[in-house]
Amino acid sequence: MPIFQLTVNTKKHRVDVDSDTPLLWVIRDEIKYTGTKFGCGMGLCGACTVLVNGSPIRSCSTPVSTLKPSDKITTIEGLAAGNAVQEAWIEAQVPQCGYCQSGQILAASALLATNANPSDADIDNAMAGNICRCGTYPRMRQAIHAAASKIQKTKKA
Repeated sequence: MPIFQLTVNTKKHRVDVDSDTPLLWVIRDEIKYTGTKFGCGMGLCGACTVLVNGSPIRSCSTPVSTLKPSDKITTIEGLAAGNAVQEAWIEAQVPQCGYCQSGQILAASALLATNANPSDADIDNAMAGNICRCGTYPRMRQAIHAAASKIQKTKKA
């Protein structure tokens, strides 16, 4: 088996796995970050969303061999403490069952990193494909707007 070098949450890891192993299983089983969830296994639900170089990807359908050692992978465990999106999620009481939330939060974080003041349509577009069985989409949108506002205030201070 080949050895892959990955940077996950700013830490370098060497993993000895088959080249077609999905990133999800490398993160969960080899590196032991379990916040990233398995949902559908086909990249359709978004529960497995992680960030690669700041962009959301579906880790369940991304073979580890497609990643470069220079790629920066961020999981829910890698978000900074006091992250505006996570705080807004709590304040808006977004989670119900919570299963999809790590993927949702990472997708929202990626959106706000590129769009400081998203419209409802921007939010809907960025979050499309991240499915929530509990239907907390209105609270997610509210939390994203709140996080955007908090980020903007922090930048002005």
